[in-house]
Amino acid sequence: MNYIYILFAFLVGLAITVQAGVNANLRQAMASPILAAAISFGSGFIALLVLFFASGSSTPSLEAIKQVSWWKWMGGVMGAVYMITVIVSVPKIGTANLVSLSVAGQLVAAIILDHYGLLGFAIHPANGWRMLGVMLIVTGVLLVVKN
Repeated sequence: MNYIYILFAFLVGLAITVQAGVNANLRQAMASPILAAAISFGSGFIALLVLFFASGSSTPSLEAIKQVSWWKWMGGVMGAVYMITVIVSVPKIGTANLVSLSVAGQLVAAIILDHYGLLGFAIHPANGWRMLGVMLIVTGVLLVVKN
């Protein structure tokens, strides 16, 4: 395994947890979860545009964009649902509960996507070790949420 990707994955996990608190505080300051999510996505959009133009990447043609299946555009919608869920839930259930439940959901979905090779992913069977890992994570989540 390439350890730099493992490190980045871990650091992104830290950032997502901090982001939950930052966005929950933004919600309080703006008095609106939807406005807070829009501001968060807006600043992220600007950052991504700067990175895109700085990278020198080429823009796809309008014809290529028209060929993209409708469901491939839904990542942003899913991100918006996630963001609003985080912003509304963190003050009610706490960051640890939200993150642990979210990670458990992500892991279950990832095991299914990998096992069947859905969405174009390479097939990685849901073997005994992976299932044991899922059971241990879910057990850990139950302990965190029990609180």
